[in-house]
Amino acid sequence: MDTQKTYALKFISGKYQGGEFPLKADKHIVIGRSSELDMVLVEDMVSRKHARISFSDGSITIEDLGSTNGTFVNGEKVKQSRLKEGDRILIGTSILKLVHQGAEGASVDEGTARLKLEEAAAAQAARTTNKASSMTGKIEEIPLPDLLQLFHTSKKNGVLVVQRSDQEGRIYLRQGRVYYAVIGENHSLGPQKSFNRIITWEEGDFELRPAENQEFMVELDSSTEALLMDALRQLDEIKRLQPSLPSADAPLALASPLTPPLKELAPELLDVLQLVHNYGTLNAVLDHADADDVVTAEAVVQLLKRDYIRAA
Repeated sequence: MDTQKTYALKFISGKYQGGEFPLKADKHIVIGRSSELDMVLVEDMVSRKHARISFSDGSITIEDLGSTNGTFVNGEKVKQSRLKEGDRILIGTSILKLVHQGAEGASVDEGTARLKLEEAAAAQAARTTNKASSMTGKIEEIPLPDLLQLFHTSKKNGVLVVQRSDQEGRIYLRQGRVYYAVIGENHSLGPQKSFNRIITWEEGDFELRPAENQEFMVELDSSTEALLMDALRQLDEIKRLQPSLPSADAPLALASPLTPPLKELAPELLDVLQLVHNYGTLNAVLDHADADDVVTAEAVVQLLKRDYIRAA
């Protein structure tokens, strides 16, 4: 790590979101709930003395001090770990990111830094409408796969609500395991398809709300790691198909005249052809198909190439 650089811990989620705490070279800071420590995080899930961060000889390390709920770096529970720029640390309900800091920030003394953290907590409390919420943040700062990995390792319970300009998605967690997902109130989409779509969202706000006493007819039974791997694979496949696909809301229709013979189509392609005829846009076809989005999108590409359907 560059010895000339200065660093800070930036709070990207939780009670102190927006706050920063500078790291001083050749010094360590102790983090915890106790008021006499260097960085004081006042919340139940933080131990009195939770973790120590040391910055020495250009190397930054974090050490868990036997905390009750653990210290996590990039989704892994650690006893001691060397940190690099961009690493994300979970302590209690706070996610901190190790960032490069300008000279102006480096000159801030620890008393001022503690005061600024308190101000950040007050500002965040004023912004948060749901006072029972434990964690909020932006997915531009911490992508959803990383966030879910953190929640999985730390065995979080609750509902992860993700909001962007036009949609709201909810991912339900039980001891860190994803067991249901829905976009808006469209439960007919199914939890698997909803989860895969939410994971593709790259901007918006998230909030981990307390668990809801709600039961669902169908629950996801794969591990969180398997769900994430499948969702990310689908994301890559959809990106590969994107240049060949019409825009989501562009009208789709059967070619007229319909020259190629229908008997040459496999049953799954006939099913997608019928969906195009019935619903008329890529979005609606994907929503109503039984198959996952990648399989359906590949079928649409095939039908376009073979001139069974056309995009307006």
